[in-house]
Amino acid sequence: MNLSEQLSLTAQRHPAKDAYIFQGERVSYQEFDATVTKFASKLSELGYGKGDHLALVSGNSPLFMIGLYGALRAGTTVIPINPTYTVDEMSYILKNGDVKAVMTMDVLIEKFEVMDHDLDVGHYFVADTGTGVDLETSSLNEKMKSFTSVVADGSLDYKASPLDDQDVGVILYTSGTTGKPKGAMLTHQNLYSNATDVADYLQITSDDRVIATLPMFHVFCLTVCLNAPVMNGGTVLIVPKFSPQEVFATAEEHQATVFAGVPTMYNYLLQTGKEQAPTFRHMRLCISGGSSLPVALLESFEKQFNVRVSEGYGLSEASPVTAFNPLDRPRKAGSIGQNIKNVENKVVDELGEELPDGEVGELIVKGPNVMKGYYKLPEETAVTIRDGWLYTGDMARQDEDGYFYIVDRKKDMILVGGYNVYPREVEEVLYQHEDVTEVAVVGTPDPELGETVISFVVSKNPTLTEAQLTEYCRDHLAKY
Repeated sequence: MNLSEQLSLTAQRHPAKDAYIFQGERVSYQEFDATVTKFASKLSELGYGKGDHLALVSGNSPLFMIGLYGALRAGTTVIPINPTYTVDEMSYILKNGDVKAVMTMDVLIEKFEVMDHDLDVGHYFVADTGTGVDLETSSLNEKMKSFTSVVADGSLDYKASPLDDQDVGVILYTSGTTGKPKGAMLTHQNLYSNATDVADYLQITSDDRVIATLPMFHVFCLTVCLNAPVMNGGTVLIVPKFSPQEVFATAEEHQATVFAGVPTMYNYLLQTGKEQAPTFRHMRLCISGGSSLPVALLESFEKQFNVRVSEGYGLSEASPVTAFNPLDRPRKAGSIGQNIKNVENKVVDELGEELPDGEVGELIVKGPNVMKGYYKLPEETAVTIRDGWLYTGDMARQDEDGYFYIVDRKKDMILVGGYNVYPREVEEVLYQHEDVTEVAVVGTPDPELGETVISFVVSKNPTLTEAQLTEYCRDHLAKY
């Protein structure tokens, strides 16, 4: 089984159910599946199939969903790319990823005009955004095909060739902290297993309406907000770009039941005020990921909006989810939860030996969701995946109940006079201060201690001083 086949099954079970809603347009699963088939048929007719790479460069829209599932059905490998990337950033991925076709929006075509001479792209499938972009005079005119026309000319009689579970379905380029981005190869098994396991773990059903305002090109949204709902017939509420007003309006109009966001989004939603809380009255679950959610923010949000926030953990190399706070057992604030179905997490020392509960070490992961490897980087793959275990680079600990806690990135640890300082620990303390809205902690070189800690703070109180915060920290943190 794979994502494409599951979409067809969902369409058979819930043909009239809304697959997605976008700017007032409702599209049923039957219609969605038919459009995907027609697009796949044209890709195949134009010679694209197994072994070919298609770049999907789009914002949140039906174009992304149709492009993803259509390309997968045709057997091609999809490479999602952030549409806001610069020409240099995008060009690197297109070349390194050996992209043969691009699916994009007309407003981005100027970027591709600059890059095309250095690429090996045969076709650009371009969606009309209604902004009046003149494509007739484009230097890429001969390579361009209207996405609308391509779909209209497609055939519903197309029969897709069987997909091998171990074939690569998606390559996600991770923006590492050092060096060039690496392409994490996710197989059809990786994608399908994580989508179904997340859907089951979070109890997503055909009654759910999930807000998708996270970027669709990002693996968090891709799995949690798109693929997981499709597995069980839920409805994706597509929000093109995050804004608190748009999220509240969408939640109110469509009686949204699930929201997924990163901590910054929760902070913005919280700061808009209590008057918006009623728009979340149908919400049964809010999901946080991407980075650690400060406990003070989590508790304030839950109190104001009267909804449970479940924090989880994932990374591109794991498709991405490995852990979530369970819905049928106690939620522990500050924890990323427990193993999801079919996935195992554990904390190990420098030698790869599992550590006792409470001790801090590196989090490693094993399961059907773990990537095949990095594209064209066998040595990097061998370092990251050892004996079937994915080494995440995140420092964590596990408690006696099997709940995991991310302490910090291994590379972010600050060494102060021989003491290990994890930025998140300092951030959590500062977030407890009533006047602090946001905080980021980093290390900086120090001639005596090796490194010292610096905090960048956003305050809601203009009279708050550095001296007051320093005194507060003295009362709540160890001296070093």
